[in-house]
Amino acid sequence: MTDNARAALEHLRDASQFQWYVIPLLLLVLYVYAVEAERRNWNVLFAGLALWGMDWFNEIGNALVFHFSGRAPVWGARGHTAYQILIGLNIEICFMFAVMGVVAAKFLPPRGTRLLGLPNRPVLVAVNSAAAVGVEVLLHRAGVLTWDWSWWRAGVPYLIFLIGYAPFFVACFAVHDMPRVRTKVITVGAIFGVDALALVLFGALGWL
Repeated sequence: MTDNARAALEHLRDASQFQWYVIPLLLLVLYVYAVEAERRNWNVLFAGLALWGMDWFNEIGNALVFHFSGRAPVWGARGHTAYQILIGLNIEICFMFAVMGVVAAKFLPPRGTRLLGLPNRPVLVAVNSAAAVGVEVLLHRAGVLTWDWSWWRAGVPYLIFLIGYAPFFVACFAVHDMPRVRTKVITVGAIFGVDALALVLFGALGWL
């Protein structure tokens, strides 16, 4: 086991690390979604939930990599946190991803708008994913986001881009553009349903 993995495990689901700032952060996240619900802006609301659900899927997979390798997760979250949920996910990161999809969706232009002569959705998936990778590199350099595998690092950012973020924004924009609210609900429900099933099953097995 790497030192980074061991450091992340030290506070895994340790309630004694709780800090009161979690409560106002939670209320801010709820406020973001309440505003979209009040405006009946279902495109943005469900787009935000879709991205958040995709992150949970990745975080569960990351925890499983650590469990089966016994060495390290693909990425680890270490350092001070109010609550460490999974080895690569703390409460602060969780709240960040809860809002990220809403922000990305609110910046979406109409589907017919072209950027650099190209359809805007693929361009914005690439731009948002690249920006997110850039932030991860900075967090890694700060020592709060750790990478212990040679194929997941700043010098080889392709997998971080393709696996770590592009699917998030693809799902976010796809749900945003779905013509019917019912379809959005079913899609987001399916994403979170898989997440919930995995958390219950793998959690019961002690793999998370």
